[in-house]
Formats: sequence, C-alpha cells, structure tokens
Amino acid sequence: MAGAMAPTIPDDGVAALQAEAAFDSESAVPTTQPWPAAGAAWFALFAIVLATFLNFFDQTVFGMLAQRIKQDFALSDEALGFLGGPASVIFFVVVGIPLARLADIYPRRLVLAGGMLATATIMALGGMAQSFGQFVGSRMFLGAGGSAHAPASYSLLADFFPPKKITRAFAVLQLGFIGGTTVGVALGGKLIMWLAGRPDPVLLGLRIHSWQLILLGEAVAGVLAALLLLAIREPARRGHQPAARQGGVAAETSLGRRVVAFTGLDAVRAIHARGRVYYPLFLGLALAAIETFGLAFWRVPFMIRTYGWNEGRIGMVMAPMLLVSSLLGIFLGGVFVEWMAKRHKDANVRCAAILFALVTICAITAPLMPTGETSLAVLALGGMFGLAGAVPQNAAIQRIAPNEMRGQVTAIYLFMFTFFGAMGSFVVGVVAQRIVGVEAQLWKALVIVAGALLPIATVSMILAIRPYREEVARLEAQGR
Repeated sequence: MAGAMAPTIPDDGVAALQAEAAFDSESAVPTTQPWPAAGAAWFALFAIVLATFLNFFDQTVFGMLAQRIKQDFALSDEALGFLGGPASVIFFVVVGIPLARLADIYPRRLVLAGGMLATATIMALGGMAQSFGQFVGSRMFLGAGGSAHAPASYSLLADFFPPKKITRAFAVLQLGFIGGTTVGVALGGKLIMWLAGRPDPVLLGLRIHSWQLILLGEAVAGVLAALLLLAIREPARRGHQPAARQGGVAAETSLGRRVVAFTGLDAVRAIHARGRVYYPLFLGLALAAIETFGLAFWRVPFMIRTYGWNEGRIGMVMAPMLLVSSLLGIFLGGVFVEWMAKRHKDANVRCAAILFALVTICAITAPLMPTGETSLAVLALGGMFGLAGAVPQNAAIQRIAPNEMRGQVTAIYLFMFTFFGAMGSFVVGVVAQRIVGVEAQLWKALVIVAGALLPIATVSMILAIRPYREEVARLEAQGR
C-alpha cells in the first residue's frame, strides 16, 4: 500500500510457504539480469496508461449518463444502482481470476491487447442496445473484458522498472485514471448536453438513444488502443520460472493440477499463508471500494437532485477540481511514501491508513455542504487523498507478492476492489430507495453509506501495518 521479528504464519499455510521457497531457490533469475531499455519501459507505460484512460473514461461517462439512463428506461434507483455496478461484475466473478491467470502464463502484451479489444466490442454492443435488457447484457460482459488489464499491467511494469523506480511508474500509471475521470467529466458533460437536443439517430437500421453515440466512439478508440498494446516488447520475467515451469506449475504436472492452478487456488493458499498481512488490506479495500464506487456513480444524480445542476455545469466545475486534486494526489502519494519510507519499513501501509482516514472525513462531510461548489470541492479533496493512497496500496501488494503468482495475487486483491466496488452503486441505490425514500434527499444515502463503512476500512488498514512490517523484514532477510 520497522521491526525485526518474523511474521506468525498459520499452520495450514506453512506448506504453501515451503513450496514457494523451494520454487524460488530453483527458478529465480540471477539478480544481475539487466533491466529493459528505458525507452521500451516508458513506451509500455504509455500504452498501458492510454488503455487505462479509456477504461476509466467509460466508467466516468457512464456515471454522467446515470440520470438520463434512469429517465429513458424508466428505472427505479435500485434498478439504476444494479446497472451501475453489479451488472458489470457478474461475469467478472466467474472468469476474472482465471483470465488474470493468463498474465502469469502468456505474453502480457497479448493479454492486454486481447482484453482491450474485447472491451471495445462490448462498448459497441452497448452503443447499439435496443432495450434495457440488452443494455444490461452488454454491461455484464464489460467487467470480464477488462478483468486481466490491471494484473497484466502491474506484472508487466514490475519487470520493466527496477524496485527503486516502480513506485514512480505506478504513480504515472495513475495518469490513466486521472485523464479518464477528468476528461470523462468535462467532455462527457459537454457531449451529453450537445446530444440531448438532437433526434435519436438510426444506425444499421437500429434506432438508438443519442447518448449511445458516445459508447460507439469509445469502441473505436478501444480498437486503436489494442493495436498500441500489441506493439509493446515483452520483457523477461524477473525471478520467474524456467521453461520447465509455466505459471508456477511444472511442465510435467497433470492436467487436473494445471486446472487447479489456473483457478487461482495456489494464489489463494499463498495469500492465506500470509493472512495477517493480506486480510486486513483486503477488508479495508473492499469496504472503501463500496463507498468510492457508489459515490462516483451517484455523484451526478446527487448534484442534479440536490443543487439543480445539469451535466454540462457539473462537468465544467468538477473537471478542473478533479484534475488539480488528482495531480496533487499523485504528487502527495509519491512524496509522502518516500518520506515515510526513510523512517518506517511499513511506509506503504502506514501511509495508506493515514490517507484512508482523511478520505473518510471528506466522504462524510461532502454531501452536507450548503452549495454545489463547496460539495464538489470537498469531494475533490477526498479524491486527492484517495488517489494518493492508491500508490502505496499497489506498491505494498507488489512488494510482498511472489513473482510467479503476482498476476493472480493482484487479480484477487483487485477482485475485492472491483466486486465490492461494483456493489457500491447498488448499496447506495437500496439505501436511497428503501431507507431514505425521498428522491431529492439522495445526499442522506451517501452520508449513511460513508459513515457506516469508511471508519471500519480505516481501522482495518491500521491493523495491517505491523504484519506488513514483519513481512517486509522477512523478505529483506532473504535478500528479496
């Protein structure tokens, strides 16, 4: 995301750790292996940032469209919340981790390009959907299409950039998030208002809603991004297995054993073996994701219902705030972690816990602000702390994850974020409809969800500090 004692490991995890240690001693690549050329590393980072940008642009614009989707399909808040989150992860739950396994076995550039092409196809299907059912169907496949993007990206960058520069690479990677969210808000708001006054177009004999043209444009951009990802030069996997092994499984292993490995069970065992480190991180991330995703999806409906703003005005005011807060978040995350790292071995998780606490304060107070401008300002401030915290969170997982399982461990970690985050829009919708009950008082639902979940998330992160410190000390003692 100091101490010298070895971490306490559950008895049922000892075998997994022994197997991992034996594997490392047999297959580790010498540490003298040269790193890839800086130009190749930065090109790969650029291509990944662009693909990440498109993914977050789609998510942001979809949130901007929430109120219009509700009106055009005559949805309740509960149904809209389902569309905004759970619908996009149904297939991710089934295939997300197995697809992420591909990042541990096949060239990661192919995994990234294939996922981006699948995502572009699904965006196009959403742009041509004729009914709410078809629209839901397209969003259901969206999560599966992008499920291997983050694991493959993180694994690839970890083999492109040396340990002293990897935090910087992950910070730059956040530019994809920043660009997607800020441009999505600004450009999305303008496009929505520009298309709102135009008649619904007819494409290939199908009449679609005018706002669906935005999804079709995203699909074209996705195809171009997939081609760029194919141009990456795949680096050697550092500390990875020789040809006799694939994805951490010996070549002569039975088919049944390979199937088990492909499901991610080995990674689950490795995580459980260090449960004192992973479980608090997972719980904190899951709870925070519910509120973060829920707020992101309901932000525009909240502004429309509470302050009477339209999408165009929201985009004009919010985009520059998000841009400034996001850039400051990246800077704060990098500088804060580096400063803390000089004093604490657990700097990654320690920083994440502090930043979680600040996000909690902002998330609870933002919906209570008297004006739209002040509410967006507090939301942007919370976004700054949240983005700053993402840098040490990602670095923490990469620091302690075994290389041969890094893709799967990352996938499971991000699964918690994606799955529970997708529940966020639905949770807020249920609270708004069944507890608050007044459409104009959506702000109450946002306060209830943030106040119930984020304090627990912060405490969970605090509980992870000591186990993480002990795990880092153990790895350093092994020269890793």
